[in-house]
Amino acid sequence: MTDPLSPESVVPVRMLDAQALPGLFAARGLEIVRVADDADIPGSYWGAPEAGLIENRLYLRADTPVHSALHEGSHFLCMDADRRARLHTDAGGTDVEEHAVCYLQCCLADQLAGYSRARCFADMDAWGYTFILGSAHAWFERDSEDAQAWLRERGMRLA
Repeated sequence: MTDPLSPESVVPVRMLDAQALPGLFAARGLEIVRVADDADIPGSYWGAPEAGLIENRLYLRADTPVHSALHEGSHFLCMDADRRARLHTDAGGTDVEEHAVCYLQCCLADQLAGYSRARCFADMDAWGYTFILGSAHAWFERDSEDAQAWLRERGMRLA
């Protein structure tokens, strides 16, 4: 069996305290909905075990990757109320918004008990995110100006 914390795998939600994700997202208006381990995940763009998003609900299983939960949660945070009300599975948005979502998920990783920005970078690379500089960390540090500007223009804190 692969070590769930090895660089070859990604950290699943089951490795976090049960209140970690609700604690991160509840005050931001996003409800975490747990689904059974063998169930399909409603609103999952990529299919199980990836997180699903419908309106203000983020659907997860125990084997959902944490980076996937952060990514879909960040999509929700980057939307206005109109888009949130129509949200079902495909978050849509522009390329720059997608970059902003990736940047925000990395920032949120440091606010999530039991996870970290460094682990999020490793998980994004293991999952197959592609960045022109070769890694999520390199992109975040040296090529994310458009994402940062997009988030700042919308009043989002980047700490």
